[in-house]
Amino acid sequence: QDMTEKELLKMELDQLKKEVKNERQMVSKTAKELKDYIESMAGEDPLLKGVPEDKNPFKEKGGCTIS
Repeated sequence: QDMTEKELLKMELDQLKKEVKNERQMVSKTAKELKDYIESMAGEDPLLKGVPEDKNPFKEKGGCTIS
């Protein structure tokens, strides 16, 4: 990029000012909430339960035979 060192430092300072305003939470609390959310949504997760063949857009539709 064509940014001077002063511009880069100003951008970094602006980002740090934004981050310092963020409310912090304990990992022990947020990890439990995240685990509970993941477990509650597991029934709808296609990576866990799979995708039905009739709704799979990546299903192989046919083959190609070279003779």
